[in-house]
Amino acid sequence: MQRIARFMCDHNNSEKMSLLDQYNSLLALLEPHLTERTFSILAIPRLINDNQYIGWYTLLEGQAVLLSEICNQSQKSKIEKTLQDRINDIEAVVKSMPITAEQQGFISSWLPRIKSLGNPIYVINDEPVIINNFEDPILPPAPPPVIPPKPFWRWWHFLLLALLLLGLFGLLWYLFCPYEKQKPAAQVAEPAITQPVEEKKPEPVVEPRKEEVEPVVKSTSEPTSEPTSKPTVVAPKSCIAREEIVSNSDAPKMVMIFDNSASMMFTLMESQAAINKFLNTDDLMSPEEAEAYIKRMTRLPNRLSSSKKVALASIDKIQANVDIALVTLSSCPVAQTTPFYSYDNRSKLKNKINRLKPLDNNSATPLYSGIKQASKMLDGVNRDDYILVISDGQDNCTKANICSLASKIATQQPRLKINIVDIAGKHKIDCVANKTGGKVYVAQSPAQIVAQMNSAVSSMNISKPLCE
Repeated sequence: MQRIARFMCDHNNSEKMSLLDQYNSLLALLEPHLTERTFSILAIPRLINDNQYIGWYTLLEGQAVLLSEICNQSQKSKIEKTLQDRINDIEAVVKSMPITAEQQGFISSWLPRIKSLGNPIYVINDEPVIINNFEDPILPPAPPPVIPPKPFWRWWHFLLLALLLLGLFGLLWYLFCPYEKQKPAAQVAEPAITQPVEEKKPEPVVEPRKEEVEPVVKSTSEPTSEPTSKPTVVAPKSCIAREEIVSNSDAPKMVMIFDNSASMMFTLMESQAAINKFLNTDDLMSPEEAEAYIKRMTRLPNRLSSSKKVALASIDKIQANVDIALVTLSSCPVAQTTPFYSYDNRSKLKNKINRLKPLDNNSATPLYSGIKQASKMLDGVNRDDYILVISDGQDNCTKANICSLASKIATQQPRLKINIVDIAGKHKIDCVANKTGGKVYVAQSPAQIVAQMNSAVSSMNISKPLCE
C-alpha cells in the first residue's frame, strides 16, 4: 500500500474529525461488496506522524499524478469516463447490498461527497483515485428543465371556434342575402313546362359521363398494383424473409466468445470479496471442510450456468440471416473455434454451448487469442460484423497487450463492433469495447446477466424476427 498524499489534521475541527470516522465506516461497509478495481477509486485515510497528518493510501502501484495536471485531453477524458463508470458501479452495488435501512441511508448520504467536484483526483497508471476533502459536496449543475411545448391540440379550440363562426356566417348569408332569395323565386315559378321537356331530349350529355367512368375504373386498377408492390419493399425492414437467409451474402456475421475457464464456476450468490478470500485461503482445513467450502463457493446459480442459459435464449433473438460461430476460452495457449452455424443449424450451436464445462486441469482464459481469431473469421470492412465476449476476467495465457490488438482491429476492420458482458465487474478489458465502438455491460447477479446480455445483443441491431 502506497501513500498518495498527506494533509494537516485539524483536531479542533470536530465536524471534520467526525466525517473522517464516518468515512472509515463507509469503507468498511463497501469493501466486502465491491470488486477490487471498483474499490480502488476510494483512497484510504490513516492518521500519521503522531496524528498530526492524514495520509491517503491506495493499493494501486505507480506514480500518482493529479488529474487536473494531465494535459492530454483524450487521456483525461478517458480517465474521467473510467471514474464515472466506477461511481456508477458503486451506486448499482449499493442498491443490491443486503444491509439495513439505516446503513442504506448512511451510504446514500455519502454518495454526493464521493461524487463532489471539489475532491482532489489522483491518477495512477490511468486509474483514478478519489481523496475526500470532507467539505460540503460540489455537484455538477443540474441541466435546465426542459419545458415541454404546448400540445398542438390546445389550438383546436380556436380552430373549432373559427369553423363555427364561418358556418354561422354562411347560414346568415344564405337566409338574408337578397341574391339568394331571387334564386329560389325563379325556381318556383316554372310556367313553361314544355321547355324543360324539350331540353331533356338531348341525353347524349349523360353518355360522355359514362365514358368518363371507364378511365376511372382503369385508374383505380393502377393504384391497386402499387400497394401490392409496397409491402415487398417495407417487409424486410421489420422482418427477415426466408429467401434472404439463402440469397443475402452481405448479411452480418457474429462470433460469440465464451469463457469456459474454471473461474466461471464461482457462484453468483457470493460477493467478489468472498471469492477473493476463498482464492487466498490456506490449506489448514480438513478434507471435509475444504470440500464443503468448495461446494458453497460453486453452488448454483454460478457464472457459467447463468451465462449459458442466457446465451441460449439470446441466440433465438438473433435474426435468421446472421450466421453465428463460437470461440471457447478453456486453456492455454490458444482458444478453440467452430465453423459458422446457419439459422437451420443453430440447434447444433446450442448443444455445443450447453456441453461447455471447464477442464479439471490447466484451465485458463486465452482471451487475446480468442479475440484475435474471432476478428480473422469476420469481414468488418464491407459489412457490419459483431463479436460478443462473455467473460469474468482477463487473459492469463500471454502478456501481449490486448488494448493494442483492439486498436489494430478498429483500424483494419472499422465495421467490426465488440460488445463485452463482464461477469465479475473487473473492467479488465474495457478498452476492447471502447476502441471498436462497442459497449461494456457489467453483470454480477442472475438478474443482471439476463438484462445485460439482452442489452448487449439488442444494441447490435440484429434482432429482426423471421417473416411469417
